[in-house]
Amino acid sequence: SPSPTEVAHLQTLRTSLHFWAPTFKWGISIANVADFAKPHEKISYPQQVVIACTGIIWSRYSMVITPRNWNLFSVSVAMSGTGLYQLSRKMRKDYFSGAEKEAAAASLE
Repeated sequence: SPSPTEVAHLQTLRTSLHFWAPTFKWGISIANVADFAKPHEKISYPQQVVIACTGIIWSRYSMVITPRNWNLFSVSVAMSGTGLYQLSRKMRKDYFSGAEKEAAAASLE
């Protein structure tokens, strides 16, 4: 059973920025997952680089601060994962699909 001090700390944590900021960041990750259905032409390189880098930086920071913020860590890992996936998806279509088409056309000749 948690002590009264621990209960008070948890109540304070729930009403602080320490809790709510990462909770609202889940909206960015959810929106990025919804964008998986978008065609690759509509994916923005700068936006996805920022999402991936933000996730990587803040996941490291969430493990350095005291107390460790597991909510911030989990949302940051999700952000970096979705950003890196979107970047890989766009790069595959922009840079590697043309070579595959050319190789397929050459094999038909």
